[in-house]
Amino acid sequence: MPRDIVKVAYINDINARKASFKKRKRGIFKKVNELTVLCGIQACAIIQNPFDSQLEVWPNPESANQMIERFQNISFIDESKNMNQESFFIQRISKAQVKLDFQRQENHEKEMNLAMFEFMQTRKLPESLTITYLKAMNDLIEKHMKEIEYKKATLV
Repeated sequence: MPRDIVKVAYINDINARKASFKKRKRGIFKKVNELTVLCGIQACAIIQNPFDSQLEVWPNPESANQMIERFQNISFIDESKNMNQESFFIQRISKAQVKLDFQRQENHEKEMNLAMFEFMQTRKLPESLTITYLKAMNDLIEKHMKEIEYKKATLV
């Protein structure tokens, strides 16, 4: 015979609540025990009993204290996986900065291409001529010449 589906809600009857607490507490301790045996790990469970003032600890308070101290003394933090908000935004900003630099470089190349083609059509040099601008224009022309030579060599 299948079990009835348990409705998860606060139990108003105090005697029924105590009985449910006892059964579920035993179930939790049993599950923790099975977890330690089947998976070969160390685990503990601490439950505060609402019906009296004592804490109930599995397997015993001494080993639970040792596990808690060992857990608190672990000082490893893998920054690649564990992030706080600050490190997340620092990482996002650095990625955006790289993307921005790439986009600036790409825009500069497009501006140089437009200036080169405009010069070829009008035979007029741009007003803002500097040595760095002329060197960049020369590099771009050499790059296009190499591409033309490569395509010419592959066709022949």
